[in-house]
Amino acid sequence: MRWTAVTACALALATAAPAFAQSQNASVAEFYRGKTLSMIIPSSPGGDYDLRARMVAQYMGRHIPGNPTIVPRNMPGGGGITAANWLHVQAPRDGTALETPLSTMPLAQASKQRGVQFDVTEWAWIGNTTNSPNVISVWHTSPIRSIEDARKREVILGAPGANTPSAYNPLALNTIVGTKFKLIVAYPGGNDVNLAMERGEVEARHNIWASWVSGHPDWLRDKKIFQIVQIGLEKHPDLKDVPLMMDLAKNPDDRAVLRLMSSDVAFARPFATTPGVPAERVAALRRAFDETMKDPDVIAECERANRDLSPSTGEQVQSVVKEVLGASPAVLARVNAIITSAEGLK
Repeated sequence: MRWTAVTACALALATAAPAFAQSQNASVAEFYRGKTLSMIIPSSPGGDYDLRARMVAQYMGRHIPGNPTIVPRNMPGGGGITAANWLHVQAPRDGTALETPLSTMPLAQASKQRGVQFDVTEWAWIGNTTNSPNVISVWHTSPIRSIEDARKREVILGAPGANTPSAYNPLALNTIVGTKFKLIVAYPGGNDVNLAMERGEVEARHNIWASWVSGHPDWLRDKKIFQIVQIGLEKHPDLKDVPLMMDLAKNPDDRAVLRLMSSDVAFARPFATTPGVPAERVAALRRAFDETMKDPDVIAECERANRDLSPSTGEQVQSVVKEVLGASPAVLARVNAIITSAEGLK
């Protein structure tokens, strides 16, 4: 009799679970049907963040129950902090506001960067499209060809703002490794830095490797740029001869600092929504993102654009964000000092 009762209970639960899931999906579909969602992009149009966000906005709605429309909206400023603050403070907390926050936002919070009004641990992270490393690339007319060269001679490096990895990763290398990067941070966007390199105003820039592969494959083919260091937690298969920033550390303490500053590569192009979104909507958004990454139209678009697609789930991103915020106070203090030193740049 006992076995029969347990079995009957298990069968009842098994029957109830799909019914409950269907009920949740129906509720989510009812909420999203006819809705217009915002996709906030914290950078200017035309760059890798913008192009990826617009791609996700175009296709993700078909995978969300109720098939809402997703409208991209650029909100540059403050090295990504303006958009992140909007998401946390002003955006509706119902699952209709999405953002592709700059991957540096967890580190900005952990290092107590000026202007931060958000808490990334409260966001619901939806997913990530790539874990491509960042690189420091040098224009071919410069004599610099290695990180050793950058230790011996000043290198003029352009960056789209001071509160970005484009500025503070080179400063970390100056502080810990002894390089001589001279930063100019007055450019409004990455494309403007590229033009500055072509005009000879600057010699180098910090950029995501995937952006070079998709945006300027001709520069790679024609050896217009040379990669002298990569910023990530492991070497990219295409960059086996390019040193990792954290491997340039001279001792374990320095390595811990450079590793933390490299950790955001694990969610190089992430997507998130606000705190307070009902759990069933978060789950639906995460499933929709995962399905979008497998969508044949998305895969085909990425292949046409030569755009890297190495996605991770929202749960995976949430875990890495928690790790960044859990770094030791000593390491965070050193990172904060480097980021603060960037704020006075022009």
